Formats: sequence, C-alpha cells, structure tokens
Amino acid sequence: MTSEFITVATTSEIPLGERIVVEIGRRWIAIFNVDGQYYAIEDRCTHDDGPLAEGELHDCIIECPRHGATFDIRTGKVLSAPALVDVPAFTVRVNNDEIQIGPRKS
Repeated sequence: MTSEFITVATTSEIPLGERIVVEIGRRWIAIFNVDGQYYAIEDRCTHDDGPLAEGELHDCIIECPRHGATFDIRTGKVLSAPALVDVPAFTVRVNNDEIQIGPRKS
C-alpha cells in the first residue's frame, strides 16, 4: 500500500457492529465499525493465513475462526496463541461519509 489514503466504502456500507473486506493492491483488508469507530487490519491470521473477518468480534477483539487466536483490531497486536505475530493494522479516517484506509500503523 502507498502512504496515501484510499476510499474503500461509505459509512452507510458498514453499520455499527459490522465489517466488510476489501482488496487494496494485493492485500485483503477487513474494516470494522465498533461503536462508530472504524478499524482496519489485514484479513489474514498470522498463524495459518485464515480469514480473520469471519471470526467472532467481542468489542475490539477478533477471534480467528480456525484455531482461536485473538487479535486487537485497534493495533493488530496478537493477544493469544496459536498466533505469535501481530497482524498488520492500518490507519483509518472518515472524510465526509467516505471511509479511507491509509498507511500501515507502526
């Protein structure tokens, strides 16, 4: 991804508590709406490359549907095994009603 922001959806496309997955470049990115805040992580568990967006979301914690690893969608930090590596998280901003994904968070 570049350092520029890319519009991926409108706020009406991701209601409270919902998520979508979009392709940016060669990455699948999951975007979540938690209490009106938007978060974006790569839709790929670092344990076995499974699709994270298909997992259960509890507040800001996503559980991989394959083996139960958990990640914080705000930061991408891994919270429980079997995953040991953080998942990439991306900057999100809302411009008017457009949800935009930007650079990877450090």
